[in-house]
Amino acid sequence: MGLKPGYKQTDVGVIPEDWVVSSLHSLVKLGPKNGYSGQSDRDPRGTATLSLPATSSGRIVLNGETIKYLLKPIPKDSPLFLEVGDVLVQRSNTAELVGTTAVYQGPEATFIYPDLMMRLRFKRPVEGEWFWRYANSRMGRTFFRSIAAGSTGTMPKISGDKLREMLVPVPPAPELEAIAETLSDSDALIEFLEQLITKKRQLKQGSMQELLTGKKRLPGFEKKTGYKKSDVGVIPVDWDLYTIDSLASITTGSRNTQDSVDEGLYPFFVRSQTVERINSYSFEGEAVLTAGDGVGTGKVFHYINGRFDAHQRVYRISNFAENLNGYFFYLYFSNHFYSRIMQMTAKSSVDSVRREMIAKMLIPLPPNKDEQTAIAAVLSDMDAEIATLETKLTKARELKTGMMQELLTGRIRLI
Repeated sequence: MGLKPGYKQTDVGVIPEDWVVSSLHSLVKLGPKNGYSGQSDRDPRGTATLSLPATSSGRIVLNGETIKYLLKPIPKDSPLFLEVGDVLVQRSNTAELVGTTAVYQGPEATFIYPDLMMRLRFKRPVEGEWFWRYANSRMGRTFFRSIAAGSTGTMPKISGDKLREMLVPVPPAPELEAIAETLSDSDALIEFLEQLITKKRQLKQGSMQELLTGKKRLPGFEKKTGYKKSDVGVIPVDWDLYTIDSLASITTGSRNTQDSVDEGLYPFFVRSQTVERINSYSFEGEAVLTAGDGVGTGKVFHYINGRFDAHQRVYRISNFAENLNGYFFYLYFSNHFYSRIMQMTAKSSVDSVRREMIAKMLIPLPPNKDEQTAIAAVLSDMDAEIATLETKLTKARELKTGMMQELLTGRIRLI
């Protein structure tokens, strides 16, 4: 099959005829340059350096979590200082992370980068942006894997000499700028959705803390004003405390992990946040489930109302009393159980959950079930809004990935 008209075969694959293939060396004015290899520690008198286990496939904006300070300041004319627009390549790490590339976005300050990275400073910022995206594409990752030298027991490494030889397809300047603008718009949408989801999650978390403990009452439900001290903290005067075993039954499943079936008919709850499937069910109705041991101990929770099955080390809390809304219980239990089990162990982690840890846990409840139901509805609506935004974010990321693949190879032309 011949080439599509307007395209040509090159060392980096089929690209448009008006694109050129350039070596990385011809695109940069400085680099590749390895980073600082000296000892560093926190000292506000020193010069800040990146302290990242690996660059991310994105833009680096430094904050207090990603820097630490050198004990000895480095002169301001040091070739190790970063400028906005510099591209960093992970030169040594695991096979999965080596070659991961990021672009430095600031701030403008005396920041340097560590030895595990190489810095590239491009002649034109737009070409640096282009390289960053190309390097993190499938084509770029394939090249990095091919030049990363390593053997069993050692970290794969990329040498500066081999990196200089990297061939990069480059569009004409107008198209290069149009592609950069298009992908930046896509990045902006993704970043907006990520920030909005974070804010919505924070709002939900704050609302849960207030509503589930009565610090905030929904309109029409506050019959008595005031608060009282209790074993779970301050609660409204008209709320009461109950142990879980006085409100529900507590059992475990009987299945093993290997009982799961791909695309099975019913949910199968194991000791993971991932819900497996199975073709049979042992339980039916409303229930809350939590891992009894494993890495998810005190951290994995599920709510269901229907037919399901459960692992033998998964606790099932069900048969809720008349005065308890099951989803209200799920929200309170999933947000407070971990702190309870940590208080009951002298270790920094807990290996397994004993039945009494659940049974004797205290739950504060409003005086009537209607208030619980109203609280559960408010928080459920927040969950639904977050889920809708997460779906939009997933689609935006998928669209960007597909669009990047087409734009970076010239299969889609903007000019």
